[in-house]
Amino acid sequence: MIILGVDPGTATMGYGVLEKTGNRYRALACGVLETPKTDPAHERLLQLYRGLHALCETYQPDALATEQLLFQTNRRTAIAVARAAGIALLVAAEQGIEWREYTPLQVKQAVTGYGGADKKQVQTMVQRLLGLETVPKPDDAADALAIAICHAHHAAMNQLVRGTQ
Repeated sequence: MIILGVDPGTATMGYGVLEKTGNRYRALACGVLETPKTDPAHERLLQLYRGLHALCETYQPDALATEQLLFQTNRRTAIAVARAAGIALLVAAEQGIEWREYTPLQVKQAVTGYGGADKKQVQTMVQRLLGLETVPKPDDAADALAIAICHAHHAAMNQLVRGTQ
């Protein structure tokens, strides 16, 4: 199974491509899609769309997972992040791949076993779980890999539940 994890954002959208074989994980790619703050919103969204579309064409993911926007104190930031998440959903629908959304708590629990883990703990566990030499940079890329790992855990649990019914 190949999973594309996405940490939504308009200026910086993190992505992580994870291959899950049995109970083993391997990072295929990670990084960020960046858009210039000086570009109009619709052009920035188009750039994100094209970037995610290209990642799907390259890696042919079976699933796309995003982190759920829970609360933002800045309404303008929340709207921009929601728009970027919408682009990820559009790409998933267009590609005909499964889409799932996870809360930050679910991501932290899946990666570290503790929902109160801080960003550094999550990043260190992403590095360890994937056997990487260093913590993925920038933070948005590490977060996207964590989201992909979370989906891999949930997908495995869902298969077990379906298999026992």
